[in-house]
Amino acid sequence: MTTTHQADAVVDYDEALSRFDPVMGLEVHVELHTNTKMFCGCPTEFGAEPNSQVCPVCLGLPGALPVVNEKAVESAIRIGLALNCEIASWCRFARKNYFYPDMPKNFQTSQYDEPIAFEGYLDVDVDDGSGGTEVFRVEIERAHMEEDTGKSLHIGGATGRIHGADHSLVDYNRAGIPLIEIVTKPLVGAGARAPEVAKAYVAALRELLRALDVSDVKMEQGSMRCDANVSLRAKTGEPTSAEQLAVPLGTRTETKNVNSLRSVERAIRYEISRHAAVLDSGRSILQETRHWHEDTGVTTSGRVKSDADDYRYFPEPDLVPVAPSRELVEALAATLPEPPAERRKRLQNDWGYSDLEMRDVYNAGAAELIEQTVAAGASPAAARKWWLGEPSRRANEEATDLVSYAAGIGFTPATVAELDSLVRSGRLNDSMAREVLSGVLAGEGGPTAVADAKGLELKQDDGALEAAVDVVIAANPDVAAKISDGKVAAAGALIGQVMKAMKGQADAGKARELILAKLQ
Repeated sequence: MTTTHQADAVVDYDEALSRFDPVMGLEVHVELHTNTKMFCGCPTEFGAEPNSQVCPVCLGLPGALPVVNEKAVESAIRIGLALNCEIASWCRFARKNYFYPDMPKNFQTSQYDEPIAFEGYLDVDVDDGSGGTEVFRVEIERAHMEEDTGKSLHIGGATGRIHGADHSLVDYNRAGIPLIEIVTKPLVGAGARAPEVAKAYVAALRELLRALDVSDVKMEQGSMRCDANVSLRAKTGEPTSAEQLAVPLGTRTETKNVNSLRSVERAIRYEISRHAAVLDSGRSILQETRHWHEDTGVTTSGRVKSDADDYRYFPEPDLVPVAPSRELVEALAATLPEPPAERRKRLQNDWGYSDLEMRDVYNAGAAELIEQTVAAGASPAAARKWWLGEPSRRANEEATDLVSYAAGIGFTPATVAELDSLVRSGRLNDSMAREVLSGVLAGEGGPTAVADAKGLELKQDDGALEAAVDVVIAANPDVAAKISDGKVAAAGALIGQVMKAMKGQADAGKARELILAKLQ
C-alpha cells in the first residue's frame, strides 16, 4: 500500500536562492563493523532474529556494567586521523538522557564536550559545471563515539511510522552497536550548489570509511546514515563575501536518517525550497526534526528539536576515561591507507581514463569494482564499459548504489572479467555480449553458461562471411561506389547488412576488413 505524503508549500529553487543563502550542517552516523557491541560482548551481525543478540548490558538491566570495545576506540582514532582531526589525549563518555522506546536504558552512552577527535576537515571534489572539478573544504567539528539505538517497527499503519499504526515492536539487536558520529561545522559559501556539495561530501566520506575498512557503509541497511541540517539567511552578497558571512544563521531543521546519496541531495534541495516558502509567508521556521520520504520527495514534521541542554548530559560514572597514548596514535596513523584522492589519480593514470571518464566512474561508485575487475583479467576499458552500462542503469532504476545492487544479485568483478574474456577470445561480439549480460543480470547463470544456453557464438567460417559480403556489395552499388571513392565511413551501412544476413553471428571487424579490401 502506498501513501501520498502531503507536501508543504515550496518556492522554485532558483527563486529561493536568489533571495536566501543556504547554510548546512551534516551529521553522519557510521556503524563500525566490529565483531561485538560497544560496551558488551554481544555479536553485531546484521539481519539476525529480533532480540537474539542482547544481554543485560545492552538491555540496560540493573547492575550490568559496560566495558569499552578496544577495537571501536582504535577505529574512532583512525577515522579522526583520516579526517585530519586532532586526537584527544584524554576524553570520556557521557549519558545523553532522553526517552525513546528503542533506548532500553532511557539514555544513550555517547560523548558530548570531550570527543575522541575534533577540529578536522575533508576536501571534497565537486563538479564545476564545465567538465572539471573544484575543491570544497568541509570543516569537521568533531567525531565522537557512541552506541546505536534499537529499532522500532510500527505495525498496521500505511506509512511504517507510529502515526496510524495498530501496535509497535522493538528489536534491541542494534542497541549498543558501536557508532561514530561525524559532525561538520556549518557549511557556508556553497550557494545554489549546497545540495550537490552535501552529496559529494557524504560520497567522499563513504569512500574514505570504506578505504579504512572500519564499516561496510551500507546506507540502505542503515550502517551509514546522514542527518541533514538546513537553514536560510537573507542574501546580501555573494556566498563567500564578508558581508554575507556576517549575516546571522537562520533557524535550522534536521532531516533525519537520510540513507542514500541521491536522497541527501534531494532532501536538502526540498528543505531549501520549503524554508523559503515559510519565510516568504511571514512565519518562522520551527526548529524540528523532519522525515524524508523517498517515494514523494518531500519531508514531513517529526518532533520539536531539542537543544543540548535538554539532554542533561553528565559524565558516565560506569566508564573510565579514554586516554590513548601518543605511541598508540602514531601506530594507528601508520595503518592508514592511501588517501582516496591520491588513489583516484593513481588509478586514472594506470587505467588511461580521461578526466570525464574517471568522474563518471566515481559518480557511479564503480572505482573499486573496476579495480577488482581489472585484477581479475579484464582490460580497464572493458571494465568501465560493462559496469557503467546496464548494471549502473539498473542500480539507478532501483534507487540504490552500484555496489549494493551488484552484491544483491551476485554480480561480481569476476563475472565481468569472464564476459570480457569471451569477447576478447572472439567467441562473442559486442551485441552478443550485451545479450549475455542481460541474461546474467536476470539470474540465468554466468556468462559462459548463458552464452552456451542461448547458442551465442561467432561463426568462424570465413567463406560464409565473404559470401555474405559479396551479396551485400552487389545489392548496394551506390554505397560500394562511395567506399571506392574513399568515403570509408559508408562501410558502416554495409557492415550492418552483413551482420543481419549472418544473424548477428559474424565478426564486424572482419566484415569491415573484407569490405574495404574488396572496394579499395
